[in-house]
Amino acid sequence: MKPKVFIPQAIPEIGLEMLREYAEIEMWPYTDRQISVAELEAGCARNDYLFGYPHSMPITASMIAANPKLKGIAVGSYPIEAGTMRKDTSGVAAAEAAGVPLLVHEGSGRGMGGSNPIGNATSNLMTALIVNLAYRVVDADRYCRRLGYFQEMTMDLMGVGTMDKTVSLIGLGRIARGSLPALHGLGLKILYTKRTRLEPQEEAALGVTWVEDRDELISRGDFVSLLTNFEEANIKMMGAREFALMKPTAFFINVSRGRLVDEDALIAALEEGTIAGAGLDVFWDEPPNVFQARVPEGLYKAKNTVLTPHNGGATWDARGRGAASTAQLIIDDIKRRQANGEL
Repeated sequence: MKPKVFIPQAIPEIGLEMLREYAEIEMWPYTDRQISVAELEAGCARNDYLFGYPHSMPITASMIAANPKLKGIAVGSYPIEAGTMRKDTSGVAAAEAAGVPLLVHEGSGRGMGGSNPIGNATSNLMTALIVNLAYRVVDADRYCRRLGYFQEMTMDLMGVGTMDKTVSLIGLGRIARGSLPALHGLGLKILYTKRTRLEPQEEAALGVTWVEDRDELISRGDFVSLLTNFEEANIKMMGAREFALMKPTAFFINVSRGRLVDEDALIAALEEGTIAGAGLDVFWDEPPNVFQARVPEGLYKAKNTVLTPHNGGATWDARGRGAASTAQLIIDDIKRRQANGEL
């Protein structure tokens, strides 16, 4: 009999096609809610492998206890960075203690060759949020749908645009760097800060300007984009004080992690007009911290927000390659076990 693989979130067909030759597949069928830990435990209990591609899936001690004879957990391209388990993925010690292998990619941990389609897609989503806020694309769509007609050149949908405006990047990692060509193409002046300043020649090549003081950076931006890593020290790094530093005409963008922002302070800043609006792909209540996550009412009812459901890597190329790379981890392990007479 073929080994059984549990997939706790729908994945592109390419990953399924790869696995069907080697395994029986059970895939979580719902797209309108996140799988719970109890359902993950049950899936582990009746299967041999856990397909850990979804970024939001935790590894808990209870999942290991449900089936300490799991042949492997393929954590693929999302739950690891540089070959190391992410800090917000729990239960790793329990898996190791039970002898459950964690199937990971060597080296970069991304298993996608030299390119980074997930990072590229997230970079472009950040730019899309800026464009939507600057040109009120979502507002204009709602306007047309609600009225069923349009008044050409209406004053109801005036936006700030992007030409000669300033974007302040808090962080200049791979997501920020990936967005630079598009930001330049939009006519934006780009300021940045990070732990270590780039060399002047690299700044010139990238077309970015260093601002050492984060408060000054925040105060100068027409668009302020948070692009730092998730670390304990960075939790709620954007709060009421920081939003008060922003121009009342400025927009806040976050495609990094929701818990880097004091969400109550953000909602207050939006409601009180402290800032002009926000484009958000991430929220405080997100897996694996909270299951059945919800967008706060203060954000989804606000008229000055553009919201996406942590969807930065949502392209067929990015998700497909991620699914394929994780599927390959399981296939390689099945082949190894078959060669050794373990299956």
